[in-house]
Amino acid sequence: MPFDPSARPLTAHEARVLATLMEKARTVPDSYPLSLNALVTGCNQKSSRDPVMTLSEAEAQEALDELKRLTLAFETSGNRTTRWEHNFQRGLGVPEQSAVLLGLLMLRGPQTAGELRINAERWYRFADISSVEAFLDELQERSPEKGGPLVVQLPRAPGAREQRWAHLLCGPVDVSALPSATPAASPAPHALQARVEALEAQVAALQATVQRLCSEQGIAPGAAAMSPPGQD
Repeated sequence: MPFDPSARPLTAHEARVLATLMEKARTVPDSYPLSLNALVTGCNQKSSRDPVMTLSEAEAQEALDELKRLTLAFETSGNRTTRWEHNFQRGLGVPEQSAVLLGLLMLRGPQTAGELRINAERWYRFADISSVEAFLDELQERSPEKGGPLVVQLPRAPGAREQRWAHLLCGPVDVSALPSATPAASPAPHALQARVEALEAQVAALQATVQRLCSEQGIAPGAAAMSPPGQD
């Protein structure tokens, strides 16, 4: 039975550790499998991460132990240092292309199909956006016998042209907690009225100032506005 996130969702730390192993296996194969120290460095990168995290070695090790128990990662013996590998595709029973998309969603947060295609360049080269969408649709329609859906298409964000996708490996997505997931609240009617009244007061004050200055100069307000430049 493949790993079922609906029965036992991954924690945020576990997802970050797992996705980092997946990333480094594809982008820096000469350094893979990873030592604990290298893994922590990868998890805490400032680039290509959303959100940015600051995992300690103890937190990363705890996540690795749980991933090992879930058969999503395993340790290999190095010369003197224990190294770690992911077992994502076998653990979930998904093809390479689907694994790439899920790994990117775990590392970078919700993305559109177009963004996923661009961000996947170093992992896997998709032919076009349609191929990305086909694998996303397959992941969304995954049967309960295989562990259920692994991604969800989010509601279109205000001002966005395309809908974003999110993974479900950490459980259901709280759409309200996502950046730009909901439109900015409109000002309350009484607040809007207060702003209008404040602006009207400012305009009235400026008019009074203009009137006073014109009186001191002995000119009519309208005449000052119509006088050609350089003439009194």
